[in-house]
Amino acid sequence: MKILCFVSLILIFSSFNLFAQAQTDQDMDAAFQNAKKGIYWALSNIPVKKSTVDNDLIGENKLYASVKLSKEINGVKVVSKGYYQTNEVVITIYKSYDSLKTEGYDVPGGS
Repeated sequence: MKILCFVSLILIFSSFNLFAQAQTDQDMDAAFQNAKKGIYWALSNIPVKKSTVDNDLIGENKLYASVKLSKEINGVKVVSKGYYQTNEVVITIYKSYDSLKTEGYDVPGGS
């Protein structure tokens, strides 16, 4: 009888743990998606004259992403922080001007 109760308790606690992990995964995925939106925004809005751009993507009174684009020699660096509730995911990418042109992005000046 004691063993059956013990096994039942272990199963109950492990099911709570699996639910918590699934919820955390969903929250991180949502923050990751928001960070990707910031990346796409930055690559679509490369400035002509400025060397850096900082922007926050806000909608429905929520902060979705904070983006920083920096022009580098022969390319750009984008750092996007995606937010969802209390989760934050940071993505940093480096793209050369040649690869941006190949992917169809408008590269002002190209240098």
